[in-house]
Amino acid sequence: MSKKGKSLQPQKITKRDEKSVETTLPSAQKLPSDVEKKLQALKKKLDTFKERVLEKFGDYITGMTLLPPEKPVQPNGEPLPKEEKGERTEKAEKDAPKSESKEEKLQILVVVDDTTSQKMSKDELHQKFSTVVKKIAEEVDKNIVPQPILLTDLWLNCYDAKYDLNRLISMGAPIHDTGMLAAIKIAEIHKSMVIKKFEKYILSYVLAGSLTQGKATPTSDIDVWIVIDDTDVKKMSRAELKDKLRAIIIGMGIEAGEMTGIKNKLNIQVYILTDFWDSLKEANPIIFTLLRDGVPFYDRGIFMPWKQLLRMGRIKPSREAIDLFMSTGEQSITRVKNTLKTMGMEDTYYAILTPSQAAIMLYGLPPPTPRETPDVMEEIFVKKEKMLEPEYVKILKANVDLRKDIEHGTKKELSGTELDKYVQNAEKFLKRIRELFKEIEAKHDEKSILSLYDEIITIIRDVLKQEGIEKAQDEDILKLFEDELISTGKVPARYLRELNDIVDAKKRHVEKKLTKNDIEKARKGSSTLIKFLVEYLQRKRGRELEQAKIRVKYGEKKYGEVILLDKVAFVIKDIDAKDQFIEKAPINEDGSLGTLQKSSLEEFEKELAKIKIPAKVFIKEPIFEDLKNIFGRHVEVLMNY
Repeated sequence: MSKKGKSLQPQKITKRDEKSVETTLPSAQKLPSDVEKKLQALKKKLDTFKERVLEKFGDYITGMTLLPPEKPVQPNGEPLPKEEKGERTEKAEKDAPKSESKEEKLQILVVVDDTTSQKMSKDELHQKFSTVVKKIAEEVDKNIVPQPILLTDLWLNCYDAKYDLNRLISMGAPIHDTGMLAAIKIAEIHKSMVIKKFEKYILSYVLAGSLTQGKATPTSDIDVWIVIDDTDVKKMSRAELKDKLRAIIIGMGIEAGEMTGIKNKLNIQVYILTDFWDSLKEANPIIFTLLRDGVPFYDRGIFMPWKQLLRMGRIKPSREAIDLFMSTGEQSITRVKNTLKTMGMEDTYYAILTPSQAAIMLYGLPPPTPRETPDVMEEIFVKKEKMLEPEYVKILKANVDLRKDIEHGTKKELSGTELDKYVQNAEKFLKRIRELFKEIEAKHDEKSILSLYDEIITIIRDVLKQEGIEKAQDEDILKLFEDELISTGKVPARYLRELNDIVDAKKRHVEKKLTKNDIEKARKGSSTLIKFLVEYLQRKRGRELEQAKIRVKYGEKKYGEVILLDKVAFVIKDIDAKDQFIEKAPINEDGSLGTLQKSSLEEFEKELAKIKIPAKVFIKEPIFEDLKNIFGRHVEVLMNY
């Protein structure tokens, strides 16, 4: 037998992972306690046996496992009937003299991979292999009883529906394993769980994949296929049956992994019979491979007949299936070409267009249309701000033009080489745009400090005007703020510190020494300072506004107001009305009111914002006649309200 070009000859032991070299003894829960003690005592001899076998045959040994103790048998060698086992075994143990009791034999299954054997027949190979292994066992310990088996014979048992050896392997304790024994163990346990739960529906349980193809490694996934009978489903749809059973079966796979401690992934494929049959007729290569290489661990007469028919050449794809597979190649190439076009038309296009629009928005402009974006980028960042090199606008324009050409059909195909170029340019563009973002943010920070400074100074000037100081130069603002507002207790002292931070940030900007910390510090204090000063102005103006009001009472407890500003007066006839009706009239030189005109609350507020309310309001005699005309002869003017 040869493997990797070598015959089955004595070899030096090769370095293996710990799982393969170290003897694994079963736990006390799996074997009787007396056997457990003996195994511990014989561990050294088991290791010696293992190492000598591996030294002789090297990597051809697929696995070695300690099988469960032999069952009691009748004199003819047949197992005892179930109901007689306990009674007869008990009697035999009682009658047998203690001095004559035989020591328990240790049955060790030794599996050798013969799949590449070419120099001798299977019988010759098995005979030669068995002789050598048994001789090694006798030399190590007479109680070690090896049971050599060829891997092909192990599979042949499964083909013949003889699963007893698989069951014994699942209960055994491996002392050497390259992955095959673990696969058999977990698959056998999982199979038992599945059949116990769904025996009515399970047609076949098949081990497949690299394990049965001779390509497995100790870390290979364990692939199993399960075929479910859906031909007699009445209470649910076939899809529902498949989904329901599949979810439970996969859950059992996880449970089997936890029970056995086997870390290899158990890949479970669940097919309903009708789908399996359709795939077979359509010449699905996966199904053909499964039939060719799969090993049934359970079969109700479905899998093996198909496997035999495939071997006989009786399962052949239809002409339609052949044509379908042939056309699939052309369809795949077409799909690849379309995918390349789509990537050029959509993916690389939006990869650089969207960030470009984001940069424009960050600058402070609304996002332009896709076609306008390159021109706007060039106008702002290349020509005006000189923050971006022209080559990056060319990259953006090329992407926009490519999308337009593909969309309009003037460019039929996009090659992989062309797409690579567009992707590389997109990566280059994005890297530069990230830098541009930082530059835009830095400019915004600088502008924001200047805007913040101007806003604060403007509000302080308005406050000082309310205090009677009409003119205040920038260099005097700090001193005036402190003397007129802080020292007088009109503004809390903590706001002087906030104003100093803003003034310092502006100075550092002029000196080009402004830092992120300076900006954050100035922004943090400015919001509270602005809020306080605005509220101060509103309170101040509110008090002055009250001095410019004439409130009257008329009719049946109705109240109205006349607000006198510099050159115009606003009249509210019913201040308690839900929808106030506002009128306005010019103030004549003699103090009387001109013709009333319809106005609005918005117009009133705008006039208040731009007109300075006089500190003192003098009411002249003619206005009293106007009040009578507006509110009636019995109008009353309220004082100290």
